[in-house]
Amino acid sequence: MVKLAIKNMVCNRCIMVVEAELEKLGLQVLNIELGEITLQNIVSSTEKELIKAHLEPLGFELLDDVNSKTIQKIKSVLIDLVQNKNNDITINVSDYLKENLHQDYSKLSNLFSQVEGISIEKYFINLRIEKVKELIVYNELSLSEIANHLNYSSIAHLSNQFKKVTGFSPSYFKKMKGNKRIQLDQL
Repeated sequence: MVKLAIKNMVCNRCIMVVEAELEKLGLQVLNIELGEITLQNIVSSTEKELIKAHLEPLGFELLDDVNSKTIQKIKSVLIDLVQNKNNDITINVSDYLKENLHQDYSKLSNLFSQVEGISIEKYFINLRIEKVKELIVYNELSLSEIANHLNYSSIAHLSNQFKKVTGFSPSYFKKMKGNKRIQLDQL
Protein backbone atom coordinates (compact mmCIF):
# COMPACT_ATOMS: atom_id res chain seq x y z
CA MET A 1 0.00 0.00 0.00
CA VAL A 2 1.31 3.46 -0.91
CA LYS A 3 -0.02 7.01 -0.44
CA LEU A 4 0.60 9.69 -3.05
CA ALA A 5 -0.16 13.40 -2.76
CA ILE A 6 -1.75 15.14 -5.73
CA LYS A 7 -1.67 18.93 -6.13
CA ASN A 8 -4.79 20.72 -7.47
CA MET A 9 -7.17 17.88 -6.59
CA VAL A 10 -9.62 20.23 -4.88
CA CYS A 11 -13.15 18.98 -5.61
CA ASN A 12 -15.21 15.84 -6.05
CA ARG A 13 -14.98 16.14 -9.83
CA CYS A 14 -11.18 16.20 -9.52
CA ILE A 15 -11.33 13.01 -7.46
CA MET A 16 -13.40 11.30 -10.17
CA VAL A 17 -11.00 12.39 -12.93
CA VAL A 18 -7.88 11.25 -11.04
CA GLU A 19 -9.48 7.94 -10.08
CA ALA A 20 -10.51 7.27 -13.69
CA GLU A 21 -6.99 8.03 -14.95
CA LEU A 22 -5.39 5.72 -12.39
CA GLU A 23 -7.81 2.94 -13.27
CA LYS A 24 -6.93 3.41 -16.98
CA LEU A 25 -3.33 2.74 -15.93
CA GLY A 26 -4.43 -0.48 -14.23
CA LEU A 27 -3.66 0.79 -10.72
CA GLN A 28 -5.91 -0.35 -7.89
CA VAL A 29 -7.11 2.62 -5.85
CA LEU A 30 -7.87 1.72 -2.23
CA ASN A 31 -8.85 5.22 -1.12
CA ILE A 32 -9.03 8.63 -2.69
CA GLU A 33 -9.74 11.97 -1.04
CA LEU A 34 -8.90 15.58 -1.71
CA GLY A 35 -5.19 15.84 -2.39
CA GLU A 36 -4.33 12.21 -1.64
CA ILE A 37 -4.67 8.72 -3.09
CA THR A 38 -3.89 5.35 -1.57
CA LEU A 39 -2.92 2.62 -4.01
CA GLN A 40 -2.93 -1.15 -3.40
CA ASN A 41 0.65 -1.76 -4.48
CA ILE A 42 3.94 0.07 -4.12
CA VAL A 43 4.53 2.24 -7.18
CA SER A 44 7.82 2.00 -9.07
CA SER A 45 9.60 5.10 -10.35
CA THR A 46 8.49 4.16 -13.89
CA GLU A 47 4.86 3.95 -12.75
CA LYS A 48 5.22 7.32 -10.97
CA GLU A 49 6.44 8.90 -14.22
CA LEU A 50 3.50 7.33 -16.06
CA ILE A 51 1.07 8.70 -13.44
CA LYS A 52 2.68 12.16 -13.78
CA ALA A 53 2.40 11.98 -17.58
CA HIS A 54 -1.32 11.16 -17.36
CA LEU A 55 -2.22 13.68 -14.65
CA GLU A 56 -0.19 16.78 -15.62
CA PRO A 57 -2.12 17.50 -18.87
CA LEU A 58 -5.27 17.49 -16.72
CA GLY A 59 -3.82 20.11 -14.36
CA PHE A 60 -2.76 17.79 -11.53
CA GLU A 61 0.73 17.37 -10.12
CA LEU A 62 2.19 14.42 -8.25
CA LEU A 63 4.00 15.71 -5.15
CA ASP A 64 7.16 14.05 -3.92
CA ASP A 65 8.53 15.97 -0.95
CA VAL A 66 7.05 15.94 2.55
CA ASN A 67 6.57 19.73 2.81
CA SER A 68 4.63 19.90 -0.47
CA LYS A 69 2.44 17.03 0.68
CA THR A 70 1.76 18.74 4.01
CA ILE A 71 0.84 22.04 2.36
CA GLN A 72 -1.44 20.27 -0.11
CA LYS A 73 -3.12 18.43 2.77
CA ILE A 74 -3.66 21.74 4.62
CA LYS A 75 -5.25 23.24 1.51
CA SER A 76 -7.39 20.16 0.88
CA VAL A 77 -8.69 20.05 4.45
CA LEU A 78 -9.57 23.77 4.39
CA ILE A 79 -11.18 23.59 0.94
CA ASP A 80 -13.26 20.62 2.08
CA LEU A 81 -14.27 22.56 5.20
CA VAL A 82 -15.49 25.57 3.18
CA GLN A 83 -17.06 23.61 0.32
CA ASN A 84 -18.69 20.72 2.19
CA LYS A 85 -18.81 21.34 5.94
CA ASN A 86 -20.27 24.80 6.44
CA ASN A 87 -21.57 23.94 9.89
CA ASP A 88 -18.02 23.21 11.10
CA ILE A 89 -16.73 26.65 10.07
CA THR A 90 -17.46 27.84 13.61
CA ILE A 91 -14.56 25.71 14.86
CA ASN A 92 -11.17 27.37 15.29
CA VAL A 93 -9.08 26.74 12.14
CA SER A 94 -5.99 25.86 14.16
CA ASP A 95 -7.93 23.25 16.17
CA TYR A 96 -9.53 21.89 13.00
CA LEU A 97 -6.14 21.42 11.30
CA LYS A 98 -4.56 19.87 14.43
CA GLU A 99 -7.48 17.47 14.65
CA ASN A 100 -7.39 16.50 10.97
CA LEU A 101 -3.63 16.46 10.31
CA HIS A 102 -2.46 15.29 13.75
CA GLN A 103 0.39 17.80 13.78
CA ASP A 104 1.32 20.83 15.84
CA TYR A 105 -0.44 23.90 14.43
CA SER A 106 2.52 26.26 14.90
CA LYS A 107 4.68 23.92 12.79
CA LEU A 108 1.97 23.77 10.10
CA SER A 109 1.49 27.54 10.21
CA ASN A 110 5.21 28.32 9.88
CA LEU A 111 5.66 25.88 6.99
CA PHE A 112 2.59 27.19 5.16
CA SER A 113 3.62 30.84 5.57
CA GLN A 114 7.21 30.19 4.45
CA VAL A 115 6.22 28.27 1.33
CA GLU A 116 2.98 30.01 0.31
CA GLY A 117 3.84 33.56 1.44
CA ILE A 118 0.48 33.89 3.18
CA SER A 119 -0.78 32.80 6.58
CA ILE A 120 -3.20 29.89 6.93
CA GLU A 121 -5.76 32.31 8.35
CA LYS A 122 -5.57 34.61 5.30
CA TYR A 123 -5.74 31.61 2.99
CA PHE A 124 -8.87 30.41 4.83
CA ILE A 125 -10.45 33.87 4.59
CA ASN A 126 -9.72 33.90 0.85
CA LEU A 127 -11.41 30.50 0.50
CA ARG A 128 -14.47 31.73 2.35
CA ILE A 129 -14.66 34.86 0.20
CA GLU A 130 -14.45 32.72 -2.96
CA LYS A 131 -17.37 30.68 -1.61
CA VAL A 132 -19.28 33.92 -0.96
CA LYS A 133 -18.56 35.00 -4.56
CA GLU A 134 -19.83 31.64 -5.81
CA LEU A 135 -23.04 31.98 -3.82
CA ILE A 136 -23.54 35.59 -4.96
CA VAL A 137 -23.06 34.59 -8.62
CA TYR A 138 -25.59 31.74 -8.24
CA ASN A 139 -28.06 34.36 -7.01
CA GLU A 140 -30.08 31.80 -5.04
CA LEU A 141 -29.44 33.14 -1.53
CA SER A 142 -29.71 36.59 -0.01
CA LEU A 143 -26.61 38.10 1.61
CA SER A 144 -28.16 37.37 4.99
CA GLU A 145 -28.61 33.70 4.03
CA ILE A 146 -25.04 33.54 2.72
CA ALA A 147 -23.71 35.01 5.98
CA ASN A 148 -25.72 32.46 7.94
CA HIS A 149 -24.72 29.59 5.63
CA LEU A 150 -21.00 30.32 6.09
CA ASN A 151 -21.34 31.10 9.81
CA TYR A 152 -20.40 34.77 9.67
CA SER A 153 -21.41 36.57 12.85
CA SER A 154 -23.33 39.17 10.85
CA ILE A 155 -23.92 40.59 7.38
CA ALA A 156 -21.71 43.52 8.35
CA HIS A 157 -18.83 41.15 9.21
CA LEU A 158 -19.21 39.34 5.88
CA SER A 159 -19.44 42.64 3.97
CA ASN A 160 -16.38 44.12 5.70
CA GLN A 161 -14.28 41.02 5.10
CA PHE A 162 -15.50 40.79 1.49
CA LYS A 163 -14.56 44.41 0.81
CA LYS A 164 -11.18 44.03 2.51
CA VAL A 165 -10.31 41.04 0.29
CA THR A 166 -11.89 42.07 -3.04
CA GLY A 167 -12.01 45.86 -2.81
CA PHE A 168 -15.75 45.76 -3.59
CA SER A 169 -18.90 45.56 -1.57
CA PRO A 170 -20.93 42.37 -2.13
CA SER A 171 -23.72 44.38 -3.81
CA TYR A 172 -21.27 46.05 -6.22
CA PHE A 173 -19.66 42.68 -6.93
CA LYS A 174 -23.09 41.26 -7.80
CA LYS A 175 -23.60 44.00 -10.42
CA MET A 176 -20.19 43.44 -12.06
CA LYS A 177 -19.98 41.68 -15.43
CA GLY A 178 -17.41 39.13 -16.56
CA ASN A 179 -15.34 36.51 -14.78
CA LYS A 180 -15.41 37.39 -11.11
CA ARG A 181 -14.10 34.28 -9.42
CA ILE A 182 -10.72 32.67 -8.80
CA GLN A 183 -10.26 28.91 -9.12
CA LEU A 184 -9.60 27.35 -5.74
CA ASP A 185 -6.40 25.72 -6.91
CA GLN A 186 -5.13 29.18 -7.86
CA LEU A 187 -5.48 30.57 -4.31
